[in-house]
Amino acid sequence: MSVDIVRLIWYLIPPGVIIFLFVIWEIVVSLLNVPVWLLPSPSDILVEGKENYSLLWHHTMVTLKEVMFGFLVALVLGLVLAFCMVFSLVVERTVYPFIVGSQTIPIIAIAPLLLIWVGYGIAPKVIVVALISFFPIVVNTMDGFKSVDSDAIKMMRTFGASRWQIFTKLQMPNSLPYIFTGMKIAIVLSVIGAVIGEWVGASEGLGYLMIRSIPQFQTDRVFAAMFILSALGIILFLSVIGLRRLIIPWHQSERYSP
Repeated sequence: MSVDIVRLIWYLIPPGVIIFLFVIWEIVVSLLNVPVWLLPSPSDILVEGKENYSLLWHHTMVTLKEVMFGFLVALVLGLVLAFCMVFSLVVERTVYPFIVGSQTIPIIAIAPLLLIWVGYGIAPKVIVVALISFFPIVVNTMDGFKSVDSDAIKMMRTFGASRWQIFTKLQMPNSLPYIFTGMKIAIVLSVIGAVIGEWVGASEGLGYLMIRSIPQFQTDRVFAAMFILSALGIILFLSVIGLRRLIIPWHQSERYSP
């Protein structure tokens, strides 16, 4: 079997499994005559998506805006904190416990307080997204900074390299794969954070649409929103992978990809 055929099969397996599961879902719902309000079939969800395309599109764009703004805030915050901690042991020992402790507080408990502090609108959702997604960025970035070979650092110091030169020419390039690992985790968490923020208080967004649709037994609309959220997370995740391949094609994780 040629390499091209193996690659084709490799790429076709995941969508094939998904299609198979959807077919089984459609058959089971049809044979058991399950009402749409209880469990819609994939075809019912597709019909809902087609008939209410403009509605779903509007709420999707709102959620996407919250996700992107919150993720960018988390990215900047995570990189700045990691940068400060790697240059100062005092800052690391002072700030790191607070960073870890912040992840033990349920975001769902903070979200209502944000409505009181900053009001309604996009701001509380962006803050929720940033709070839930900055942790993997700062932790992975710190791991990247600290994973540099100590012998390499000693060699650069022997040649008279300054602390800044060691950071920019050794630690920063070494940390890039770790940063992108944190970004991959954070971008998916950002979607969850946006939905949590919309559940607590919003007038737009897919999370808001789901909350409004459940009491009305519009289960097909709820499933359509969930599928869009899943697709959104996958697309953003793949976008980070594409950016990683563009920026660090030299890393070994790219050499062994199928």
